[in-house]
Amino acid sequence: MLFSRHSTPRQPAARRRPRRVRIIHAMLALGACLASHGAFAGPPFVTDDPEPIDRGHFQIDAAAIGTVREGSHSGMLPGLEVNYGLLDNLEIGTKFGMAFTHESGNPTRYGFGDIDLGAKYRFITEDEAGWRPQVAFSPSVTLPTGNDHLDLGTGHVQVLLPLWMQKSIGDWTTFGGGGYVVNRHAGQKGYWTAGWAVLRKFGDKLELGGELFYTGAATTIDPSALGFNVGGSYGLSEHDRILFSVGRGITHVNDTNRFSYYVGYQRDL
Repeated sequence: MLFSRHSTPRQPAARRRPRRVRIIHAMLALGACLASHGAFAGPPFVTDDPEPIDRGHFQIDAAAIGTVREGSHSGMLPGLEVNYGLLDNLEIGTKFGMAFTHESGNPTRYGFGDIDLGAKYRFITEDEAGWRPQVAFSPSVTLPTGNDHLDLGTGHVQVLLPLWMQKSIGDWTTFGGGGYVVNRHAGQKGYWTAGWAVLRKFGDKLELGGELFYTGAATTIDPSALGFNVGGSYGLSEHDRILFSVGRGITHVNDTNRFSYYVGYQRDL
């Protein structure tokens, strides 16, 4: 169900560029990696955690992800993430899926989106009896496999270079950090992204929390984005979970995020 750009009216550049920044942001949300213990992190949040998958194990995420802005709705349906514990303290992963975008009065555009490839290396482990957090470096690269002429991809390579840290105390877990997005496409610039989240367990199956996150502007005329999400997970079994979150922007809401959502299924192997 792909449509030529010429089948719909083209918007002015000042309106088109913010939409591309929001698509990038959605891909970063999809690219967050998952923890392998009872507490989860990453999806359904934008903010990632530093804990890699256990060596020799997989974790698979399938989700519906979307963001509603003034006159438009875009996201991934479905979005898929596969992570693998390659070595102790080292995880590799990929994220991909089918992207969609719909503007009021125009046909929905749908097709394969960009692919993310990444790794997570934990170089500081947590001191469970003290205050030392665990810390990881988690670089990733976005490959422009989506059709940017239909606003289903970024149209160029981007690299994210973040640091993440986490500390758990009893039923509470807090994690966060951020990094720099290398973005050297013509007319655009690199920018910073950051976030922090807090989660609490309620029994053996339910975990709830929230996050505050920031994404910088990719051009001189685009707005930066400050927003929040609330959500959690519910365990169906030892290896299966339902993940969910909803949120919205705090700044430049009409251009960045009137409403966003994440609903996913997670499987440990």
